[in-house]
Amino acid sequence: MTLKKINTVLTAAFILFILWFGTDFILNPETTAQGFGLPNPPSGDGGGFLIVKGIRDVVLALVLAILLVTGHRRALAWVLLVEATAAYGDMTTVFAHDGSAATALGIHGLTATAMAVNGLLMMRETRKGAASAPATPALQPA
Repeated sequence: MTLKKINTVLTAAFILFILWFGTDFILNPETTAQGFGLPNPPSGDGGGFLIVKGIRDVVLALVLAILLVTGHRRALAWVLLVEATAAYGDMTTVFAHDGSAATALGIHGLTATAMAVNGLLMMRETRKGAASAPATPALQPA
């Protein structure tokens, strides 16, 4: 399997996972919040923040999907690296609020690291492709 196919499969898996998770936060915020890793879900009007988190995740997935479908692989690599920081931020939030270390590392940390690795692999893929592209001839004076 080529590096391009591996990157495409990994990215598609991230898109589906993030889209599913975000949609679940929007539709079932109280139930989904338990799996996030925080010891106490928001109470009262704080539950609205769970829906905000879901919307954030859906938007992150859609940005990746658009770049994947349109073939902007170098931009996709950069966006994967940047979006990994959201998952690292979620991991840090769980740790900062005395949440589950297993969830912080096993879900958020692992997801963030896998996204970063996918982004770096895609950087390598696109750099390799750019290096093997034919040189553009210089314009000749008339």
